[in-house]
Amino acid sequence: MAQNFRHAEILQLARAEGRVLVEDLAARFGVSLQTARRDLASLCESGALARVYGGAMLPSGVANIGYEQRRQMGAASKARIAAACARDIPDGASVFLNIGTTTEAVARALLGHKNLLVVTNNINVANILGPSGAAEIVVAGGSLRPSDGGLVGDATAEFIRQFKLDYAVIGASALDADGDLLDYDFREVRVTQAILASARLRFLVADAGKFARKAPVRICNVTALDMLITDAALPVPLARLCATGQTRVALV
Repeated sequence: MAQNFRHAEILQLARAEGRVLVEDLAARFGVSLQTARRDLASLCESGALARVYGGAMLPSGVANIGYEQRRQMGAASKARIAAACARDIPDGASVFLNIGTTTEAVARALLGHKNLLVVTNNINVANILGPSGAAEIVVAGGSLRPSDGGLVGDATAEFIRQFKLDYAVIGASALDADGDLLDYDFREVRVTQAILASARLRFLVADAGKFARKAPVRICNVTALDMLITDAALPVPLARLCATGQTRVALV
């Protein structure tokens, strides 16, 4: 019974935070590290979780997790990442923000700024910043993806190419050991690539849960970015790639 109770709560924690760590679970439940590892092993064997270094996370594959669940996962970490990103963007700057719950957190962190120009293919970003007066908002045209308010496709990418802005702030579904940024929808990826090509400085905002996820469509390599803002130390191969590519890493 105690094990069943722990398993249910572990799954709730994973859904809320995106990942769970062995040491945190042992402390939370007052059990040994070995017991916490057995709990995670059982949940991973059943397919409910996927193993990552030091713990486990929700499994990923060829389809993304639902928007509402993603919005709630790791909300505190996303807010810290967003605040750090916003500190590097001055008043009066021009900024691309793409689709994603972390870029939406960046939009909220920019509410105290003045005289921004924000170009976005994310309806949620427009709704966050629009009423505040912090920014002039330009929303890209294209096909609306109802599941998350994203505008995607060739028409959206072509619209983006009209601009040359100071900053691109993007999210991604996964960042693998080869340093590749990955996503699920090739139509969305085309737009993100257009955003990166149309910006002077390129920032990725991504919590550490993205390091262990997989997705099928490649955006670019992390070495093409100017800065990665995240909430945990990078795996060693990824840290080396960032150093080689002179991609600044900001930990929050």
